[in-house]
Amino acid sequence: MSNLGRCGHLLIPVAAYLLADGQACATESDGNTTLSGSVTGFYYAMRDQSDFGVGVAALNRGALHLEGRYNYEARESGSAVVGWNFSGGDQLTFAITPIVGALFGSTHGVIPGVEVSVAYGPFDAYIEAEYVYDSHDQSNNYYYAWSELGWKPADWLRLGLVGQRTRVVQTERDFQRGIFAQVILGKATLSAYAFNPDTGSRYAIIALGVQF
Repeated sequence: MSNLGRCGHLLIPVAAYLLADGQACATESDGNTTLSGSVTGFYYAMRDQSDFGVGVAALNRGALHLEGRYNYEARESGSAVVGWNFSGGDQLTFAITPIVGALFGSTHGVIPGVEVSVAYGPFDAYIEAEYVYDSHDQSNNYYYAWSELGWKPADWLRLGLVGQRTRVVQTERDFQRGIFAQVILGKATLSAYAFNPDTGSRYAIIALGVQF
């Protein structure tokens, strides 16, 4: 769900996760603030639960990062997130985005967190971690995380390992792990994730993201 562009900045943090070529450079050479974004849809194909979808939309204006999500932290719930992008590096590039958001719908609460990506050559790592604080029932508070280790053997292909800890999907594993493959076609990225492939609680995620 993540990939590093030439400025090393995050376009889609979650789960889903893409990086635009130069999207998070704070200013263009003429001094104008950059504006970029993305929309990504995820289809969860479950083995022993009902299938469902997740949507994420992101907008960046310079270092300011905004996100809207649905079914991300909890089923039938939406969230609005604001963050600030920090990045740097030349051969080894990095991007760090502290975030805070509000959760509403079937679940209400606050979601502080951070998104971090690092890349060196064809290799990269990404993690998004947040704490979901349920304002109505603190027994439902939990730590959410999505992490990836990626390798790009070609400009159009990214392969790797993925892990997540979430309550949107209920399985026998607290931390779910799997593999993924991404095909990058211009501004679009098609992704396939296979979680828990060695257990009866295995499931797949298909995602399509578009940058603008």
